[in-house]
Amino acid sequence: MGPARQKPELIALFTDFGSDGIYTGQMHIALAGAGVPVIDLLSNAPAFNPRASAHLLSALIASQKPGILYLCVVDPGVGSDRLPLLIATGRNWFVGPDNGLFSQILKGNTDAQVRSIEWRRQGISNSFHGRDLFAPVAERVCQGLAVASKPLDAADLVGSDWPSDLAEIIYIDSFGNLMTGIRAGDVAQDRTIKIHNVNVPYARTFSLVEEDQLFWYENSIGLVEIAANKCSAATMLDALIGTPLVIG
Repeated sequence: MGPARQKPELIALFTDFGSDGIYTGQMHIALAGAGVPVIDLLSNAPAFNPRASAHLLSALIASQKPGILYLCVVDPGVGSDRLPLLIATGRNWFVGPDNGLFSQILKGNTDAQVRSIEWRRQGISNSFHGRDLFAPVAERVCQGLAVASKPLDAADLVGSDWPSDLAEIIYIDSFGNLMTGIRAGDVAQDRTIKIHNVNVPYARTFSLVEEDQLFWYENSIGLVEIAANKCSAATMLDALIGTPLVIG
């Protein structure tokens, strides 16, 4: 199964493991035999939050080149009966848990091949399927080896009925900018974004507002983002991942 190109050219990791713990390095070691480069697309995805991560993942990959296998692990249900998935679209592959993490990607890929992974190796831990199941599967796909699996209907996956926009904060970057799960193309520039009773107006970019002024704009991955020029919007608004907002 897979896109027209038969094997991935790159593995991109999308996880909530963090970059300063013991997990990300183990993922790289587990993928050492894949025969393709392995990069960290994101290692601090919204922790334990597949719904927010789904919107961030979909936006992040939209402008990337084809031929990438995205190994995605935001998996609070690890060790449970949630299904492990192998998905192939016309452009890329995805490996990870069935918990809604791929819900937004599948909305735009009606021809995607979705399969439940049945392949297992011996000695899989109960708490680190990223290393012990998903990474070996990704490695096998890159090597052109078979992965035992069975087809699934995308409509039966967790999150298939989730909306295409999520009106809350889904990610906070190191500058304190607040990424939302709302696609900016669907919001008129004369609208405000209300968060914690503060109405935030639109501006095209940082240099067009005064220092410390809040504004919203379309960020580089197409989402509505709330920011402040040379200041942390997260601090100014006391905002966290999951903080709700309203389009005014």
